[in-house]
Amino acid sequence: MKVRVQADKCQGHTICAMQAPEIFTLSDYDGHSEAIAGEVPAGLEARVSDAVRSCPEQAIIIIPDDEPDSDSPEES
Repeated sequence: MKVRVQADKCQGHTICAMQAPEIFTLSDYDGHSEAIAGEVPAGLEARVSDAVRSCPEQAIIIIPDDEPDSDSPEES
């Protein structure tokens, strides 16, 4: 799975970074979260799911392995 933070929804509560610091980084500028690009490493899926459930703004999206990332360019 992959994970993405919707920048327009994130309010910088930092809960996701506390739940899974290996996956979420915080901006030095405004404290908003970003997900580290790429696949969520094996063994961290549960922590990412906890972060998703804990986000007060519901700003985190899990992208299943069988679904293309909407931020990726589409193939023609």
